[in-house]
Amino acid sequence: MAFTVDAAKFKTSDALAAGVKGKRVLISGAGKDNGMGQAFALAAGLNGAESVAVHFHRSYEDGLDLVDVLREHGVNAFPVQADVTNLGDLWASRTYIIERMGGKVPNLVICNSGLTESGYSFGRSLREVEGESNAKRRARVRQAFVDNLAESRAVLDTKVDGFLAMTHLWSGEAVHANEPITFVYISSRQAIDPGVSVPGYALANWTVLQLPKVLQVNLGRNAELVTAFSVLYPFVRTGMTDEYAENPRVFGRWQPRMLETHEASEAFLQALSQGRDTLNGGMFEVMAEQQEGKPEGALKVSWQSVALNVVEEAAPWSTASPLLYDEV
Repeated sequence: MAFTVDAAKFKTSDALAAGVKGKRVLISGAGKDNGMGQAFALAAGLNGAESVAVHFHRSYEDGLDLVDVLREHGVNAFPVQADVTNLGDLWASRTYIIERMGGKVPNLVICNSGLTESGYSFGRSLREVEGESNAKRRARVRQAFVDNLAESRAVLDTKVDGFLAMTHLWSGEAVHANEPITFVYISSRQAIDPGVSVPGYALANWTVLQLPKVLQVNLGRNAELVTAFSVLYPFVRTGMTDEYAENPRVFGRWQPRMLETHEASEAFLQALSQGRDTLNGGMFEVMAEQQEGKPEGALKVSWQSVALNVVEEAAPWSTASPLLYDEV
C-alpha cells in the first residue's frame, strides 16, 4: 500500500478546523504519497470537510490509496483523474465532481502542483569535457538544452495553465450557481527569493501570485462571491525534497529544518480559519524559525503577509526626449 504517513497527525483542534468544516473540497495534485496535496486532503477530510475530491494525473496508485484511507475514516472522498493542462480532460471531470458532491460545486479549491525541476544551470552552457570532439559536444549541449526546457515547460504548464484552467472552470460554476467559493494557490518562497537551478519552478510560482488579483478584476461585481489568496511555503519534506532534508545549504537560508507535511497542513488550516476579509487577495508566507531556548529543530511557525509593491516612475531619458506626434 502506497500510504506511509501517520494520518492521526493531520487531525487538529476545532478552532483550526473551522476553515474546512462542512466544505466541499477539491485538491489538485493530491496523488503522491507524502506530498503536499495528500497533506491538504488529509487535513480537510479528517477535520470535518463534507467531501474531498482527490485529484491526480499519473500518481493513481498513491491517489487511490489516499481515497481508501479517507473513506476508512468516514470521509466522503473520491478520486479524480485528469490532466489539468488538457482542457478537454479537465472539462470532462466537471459533471462527475458535481455529482459526487451531491449536485453542488466545490466551495474550496486548492490549486496545488506536485511538479518541480531536477535542476539545471539556467543561462549557462554545459562544461567542456576534456578530449570531447566538437560534434559530440554540440550534440550533448543540444540534448541538455531540449531536456532542460522540457522540464521547465512541464512545470509552467501545470502550475500556470493548470491553475488558470481550474480557476476559470470552478469560478464560472460557482458564479452560475450563486455559491461562494474559495481558491487557494499553493506557491513557494522561491517565487520571491529564487533558488538556483529551478528557473521554471521559480517563474511559475511567481506567476500564480497574480491570480487572485486577475480573478477579482475580471469578476467585477461577482467578485463578492469569490475569495482567493496565495500561500508561499518554505521547504517541506516531501517525496520531492527528501533528498535535501539533511543538506542545510539547500534549505538553511530559510529555516532550521524542513517542515513535515502535517506541520505544513496545520499551518494551512490556521490560515483558512481566518475570515474572508483577512485572506481575500492576499499573499501569505509561512515562516519557520527556531524556538528560543528549545532544542535544535524546535520550530515556531508563523505567517507573514507579502506585498509586491509596484513603483512607476518616469524614465529620465524619455522625459528629456519624448516622442511627439501630430493629430491623425
